[in-house]
Amino acid sequence: MDTGSKLRVIADHEKCCGAGQCVMVAPKVFDQRDDGIVVVLDAEPPEEQRAAVREAVAVCPGAALRLSESA
Repeated sequence: MDTGSKLRVIADHEKCCGAGQCVMVAPKVFDQRDDGIVVVLDAEPPEEQRAAVREAVAVCPGAALRLSESA
């Protein structure tokens, strides 16, 4: 079910510590470069990925991920 709101994932590469928690929680949305830094595969994830994305943001040990939500 699409809520109509737009969710955008924002990554701060300077804060990323390369732990990979985001990739384990939401592998369709996040990946890592060879040096371990986060890569956002889908900056505007679909509704079915949003719970995983919110969890990935919450468990990020470097606080390198944040969400922006708009109507």
